[in-house]
Amino acid sequence: MPKIVIPTALRQYAGNTAAVEVQGATAGEVLASLTSQHPDLKKHLYDANGKLRSFVNVYVNDEDIRSLQNENTPVGESDDISIIPAIAGGAEPLPDLTKDEIARYSRHLIMPEVGMDGQRKLKAASILLIGTGGLGSPLGLYLAAAGIGRLGLVDFDVVDHSNLQRQIVHGTKDVGRPKIQSAKDRLSDINPHIQIDTYETALRADNALDIIKPYDIVIDGTDNFQTRYLANDASVLLGKPNVYGSIFRFDGQASVFYPGGGGPCYRCLYPEPPPPGLVPSCAEGGVLGILPGIIGVIQATEAIKLIIGQGEPLIGRLLLFDALKMKFRELKLRRNPECPLCGENPTIKELIDYDVFCGITPPEPAPKVEVVSDWEVTPAQLKAELDGGKKLTIIDVREPHEWQIGNLENYGSRLIPLGEFSSRVGELNSDDEIVVHCKMGGRSAKAYGVLKEAGFTKIRNLKGGILAWADQVDPNLPKY
Repeated sequence: MPKIVIPTALRQYAGNTAAVEVQGATAGEVLASLTSQHPDLKKHLYDANGKLRSFVNVYVNDEDIRSLQNENTPVGESDDISIIPAIAGGAEPLPDLTKDEIARYSRHLIMPEVGMDGQRKLKAASILLIGTGGLGSPLGLYLAAAGIGRLGLVDFDVVDHSNLQRQIVHGTKDVGRPKIQSAKDRLSDINPHIQIDTYETALRADNALDIIKPYDIVIDGTDNFQTRYLANDASVLLGKPNVYGSIFRFDGQASVFYPGGGGPCYRCLYPEPPPPGLVPSCAEGGVLGILPGIIGVIQATEAIKLIIGQGEPLIGRLLLFDALKMKFRELKLRRNPECPLCGENPTIKELIDYDVFCGITPPEPAPKVEVVSDWEVTPAQLKAELDGGKKLTIIDVREPHEWQIGNLENYGSRLIPLGEFSSRVGELNSDDEIVVHCKMGGRSAKAYGVLKEAGFTKIRNLKGGILAWADQVDPNLPKY
């Protein structure tokens, strides 16, 4: 028999069951069978005239029945039917709008898809925004402007000059300030009618459930895999939709992970994280400053659609964006029945150690005196050796465009990008003392390993890379 997936918000009216097998040859027949078994559901799905409510979406597998044959859509025995209702701001009556708010939101109010009721739903809604950086900036700006009644901000970083190319919620005057304070000031200026909660802390396994629980929707604006998996797991355990976005260079992704609404979770898409260092961060690989604006606005749009119950959410769909080609692609996503979190027999029933899961070794407390291993050299040590006349071969393994920003050419450094390094080892003399460096030390550590495997013994890695050199030796060297 066909199976109907019951969203978390409606399970209390269906015997607290996650899925129900019912009889019927069409979507309308299976819904009728469902409401016959669970009469309390009927008023939440149908209006007084027996018409399916406009804020309730019904999907057969991955297709909205409104794009098929509505309630006459055929249903087979192996098909999955998902009910995806709008997410309001809790069970309390919708708040009224003040005269000032009516004037502020007038362009929403004259849209029949939003109107007074939709704007009141936005005012009643609460959203937790994890991160106030590249994605969090446009998210916060547009959600505040749209009138989301309660915004929670989670961040513990400070504003840096390198953020300003894309993190548009912050300004030059905010450099050095905690991002969460800068963001709150800006969002409060955009819309003084909303409540803004701040959590100046890293989201961790010991605080995530408490922070996320009061909010209707979670929006993932993170930049590391540990927090991404943590946000996903906590959202699933609490039955919250998780609006996902990610960016790198010219490419972006967006989706809505919501098993409670019949879709998959992030683990269904990526069961395991990549090994540490395999996928470069934006700090290493860069990101087009406009890209987080595009993806962040898509995330904000999805959250608003969920709240007002309009359109087709990205549940079960992964949206891919290529800025260079200016093209969007869409891939269908399905829930993995063997997913350890949202599958048929879940094994993850509480939050775990996400550093261990992602293969991250927590850093040891910094010693009072800097300890450098025999394979490393600090910028100060390298400068002293060069000033003393020691003959060294310095190899920069960054990319040519990074070399143009700043380099150690005055000290005899030469460029061999990491991607070419293995094939160009023959250009180096194993009798020379070699120092390899990159931006921060990660890529040059890989080059060190290549040289070691090739039989080189007189090799060291510049600890902290050229950024550390700029901090400790030459403050006039540009940083990026």
